[in-house]
Amino acid sequence: MSMPRATVRLQLHRGFTLDDARAQVPYYAQLGVSHFYLSPITRARSGSLHGYDVVDHSTVNPELGGEPALAALAQVLRRHGMGLVLDIVPNHMAAHPDNAWWWDVLRLGTASPHAQWFDIDWQPADPALRGKVLAPFLPEPYGSCLGKGDIRLVLDGGGISPEIEACGMRYPIAPDTLRLAGMDSCVARKQYDGRLPDGRQRLHALLERQHYRLAWWRCAADCINWRRFFEINELIGVCVERPEVFDAVHELPLRLYAEGLIDGLRIDHVDGLARPLDYCRRLRAELDARSALRPAGLAGDRPWLIVEKILAAGEVLGEDWQVDGTSGYDFMDQAGAVLHDPSGKEALSQVWEDVSGGGRSAQDYVKDARCLMLRRHFVAERKGLLRVLSGLAQAGVDSRDWSVEALGRMLDELLIAFPVYRSYAGESGRNPSDARLFAALVKQVRDSLAPDEYELKLLDWLDNCLGGAPLSTDEAVPGVSPRLLQREAVRRFQQLTPPLAAKSVEDTAFYRFGRLISRNEVGADPDVFSISPEDFHQRNAWRAEHARYALLATATHDHKRGEDVRARLAVVSEIPDEWAAASGRWMRWPEAGYVPDSGSGRAQRYMLFQTMVGAWPLDLDADDAAGVDGYIQRLGEWQVKAMREAKLDSSWFQPNVAHENAAMDFLDNLRPGRALHALLRDIAAFAERLAPAGAVNSLSQVVLRMMSPGVPDLYQGTEFWDFSLVDPDNRRPVDYDARRAALHALDGGLPDLRAVLPDWKTGRIKQAVLARLLEIRRRVPRVFSSGRYIALPVQGARQAHVLAFLLCGEGQHVLVVAPRLVAGGIDTASGGALPAISPDFWEDTALVLPRRHLGAALRDSLRGSVMRSGPDGTLRLADVLSGLPVAVLLPDQG
Repeated sequence: MSMPRATVRLQLHRGFTLDDARAQVPYYAQLGVSHFYLSPITRARSGSLHGYDVVDHSTVNPELGGEPALAALAQVLRRHGMGLVLDIVPNHMAAHPDNAWWWDVLRLGTASPHAQWFDIDWQPADPALRGKVLAPFLPEPYGSCLGKGDIRLVLDGGGISPEIEACGMRYPIAPDTLRLAGMDSCVARKQYDGRLPDGRQRLHALLERQHYRLAWWRCAADCINWRRFFEINELIGVCVERPEVFDAVHELPLRLYAEGLIDGLRIDHVDGLARPLDYCRRLRAELDARSALRPAGLAGDRPWLIVEKILAAGEVLGEDWQVDGTSGYDFMDQAGAVLHDPSGKEALSQVWEDVSGGGRSAQDYVKDARCLMLRRHFVAERKGLLRVLSGLAQAGVDSRDWSVEALGRMLDELLIAFPVYRSYAGESGRNPSDARLFAALVKQVRDSLAPDEYELKLLDWLDNCLGGAPLSTDEAVPGVSPRLLQREAVRRFQQLTPPLAAKSVEDTAFYRFGRLISRNEVGADPDVFSISPEDFHQRNAWRAEHARYALLATATHDHKRGEDVRARLAVVSEIPDEWAAASGRWMRWPEAGYVPDSGSGRAQRYMLFQTMVGAWPLDLDADDAAGVDGYIQRLGEWQVKAMREAKLDSSWFQPNVAHENAAMDFLDNLRPGRALHALLRDIAAFAERLAPAGAVNSLSQVVLRMMSPGVPDLYQGTEFWDFSLVDPDNRRPVDYDARRAALHALDGGLPDLRAVLPDWKTGRIKQAVLARLLEIRRRVPRVFSSGRYIALPVQGARQAHVLAFLLCGEGQHVLVVAPRLVAGGIDTASGGALPAISPDFWEDTALVLPRRHLGAALRDSLRGSVMRSGPDGTLRLADVLSGLPVAVLLPDQG
């Protein structure tokens, strides 16, 4: 049973431990989940809320309960017929004193047995860093910290293990660099007291003898000589491509798999690795080799292996990866895009142009962000790559004329226009997909350049260099190997493009470009406003053929906004004129006081209004002071993060406190009794107007996730409505008591879920649909694991407003019907209060079944009702979606 049927992602930390997860097993078993999918469990920095800052790969985090708690969880899961999947972090570790490998490197430098385990450039261009590691962790400039006594010598009682303490962080002292024999500890401390002139000089000299160089954190972007995770100074890249490092990182998960405690792995940030495909192949082989060693009942099962990877439009994981698929961002993008109305794009683009003061495309924003990242955030990484490229150019007689300045200009052109997260060139060159990608990229860059022979020849050389295949050149510098330099250049380039893409798009452009922020989501291209039903069916058909065990996600611990926020905002694409009128009224609200006068300020305000509409809680009354206080607090946290991520009027590097406070004042004035409370009421009324149609989108999204080929994933707590914002808002505690009670109420047997619909604002209808669909997956697993995917034709006036497909396999079939773009069809018989579609909306629209299903009796698993197709093989949508906006039908067993 090691291959998952459906997973639930749980975020572990010391406030929600492995024992807490174990307490939820009965609930999730009853819901229909087959596997727990846990955030990283290895020992992380104390108090970590996510687990990705690993300090010890060999130990289950004691803060989570340690290995005994993990074994107890696995035992209870097995007792309920369930399994366990772990998220592991091979790309990076925390640069922290608790990390023994890191501590050893700081203490011994290149003599450390772990010196090559981290991706450190021990011979950088800066002579002051040669043989050293930059430690950019000081909150202020080095000299200031030294003179204020924030850097000091720390001695234990006997002076046996002296250390450096810098602004609360410990650092080792290299052997034989400090001699304190016979010196009293008080005297020693005074001798090295940075607040005294002589002590400052001695302490500085001592620090200069260490294998690390303490520095202000602001220096990292320009000077760092080791690979970071993205631009996080506290996370250092690991060289997992080295066999001994791979073994050390994976000893624990491989043992847990062999012992039958876990069934598979999710690989975090696989594109950060030096050789992702080689890594995945080796990990697959290591897991397969242990499959036969597993306990009885599990031996021989195929391990499940997925990777966290962002795929561009049209990009897929080939079979050569030897993984089961991605962690689901691609599906999240497609399921959201198909719920957006393409006819609203032009009008919403015009509104955005009026707000932002320009007619720039999303790609223009991305280009600006990439330029900023290269100029300010990834300076050291670019500089290191450029140094290797320059060395490679000088090593060949045909390329020695390329100056470092020219190389830099051309490299930037490629990096700024690079269309995907990364390429995968190897020793034999590029694969066909990468070859096509670079051909298009080089043509784009070539077309943008002036017809300059010098630059065009340089572009061709750089293209060949980064292709991986050996260059045809004679050596110009004896003793320098162009091949080794080329390998290093390819590696550095391919490890630079993923963080450059992520920080440019997800963490910058998404907070600047706000045409409709439901499309600004991890895994999405904000330039792609929508996709057609045909495109969605095509992607699902590909999954059915090639990736049946890829994860299907619509919410994650990394999402920018909750799945139901996006579903509600998608309705805006159907009513752009109404939105234009409402948002224009809000932007010009007379009592607003502080009115942004810059394009960026107006854009931030406009995106705030979208956020408020999308995230408005269904149970919140605009006059409820306590409820509004909590909502405003959440919005305030989002607003500050959004402004800093945009990097225009404020930033993480240089927070503009005055600007942020002005934005907070605006939010504070929305509270009951304040000047802008009428504005809040107006926004709330608009949100409530969208809410029923948004809920229909949400239920369609649930059906698509649960019934599409792949493994549906449930992010913790999102079986109820998910109106969360970006982290940390999306990691708030889950009210399991409420969810258990709601599920228990269904357990008595409720064949017709229309009875739950009147209570839709509680989220019970979403949970009920999800539970019913998970039961179908349990009952007919072969349909999903090996069945065919058939997109069903739809005919009639509203044929563009529904997604319908058939899953067929081994004598079983499942008919899936999910509406889209139905804001104009919400049933107003009850004042528009229910997420139900008026039968009149569908007019003559009908599904067309394959001939072999003509006349078959079909039972709707959500209503319990039975229907048959007409003599022409059609099913009327007005009948199929009567009283409930989604339907999943199976053969009636009588």
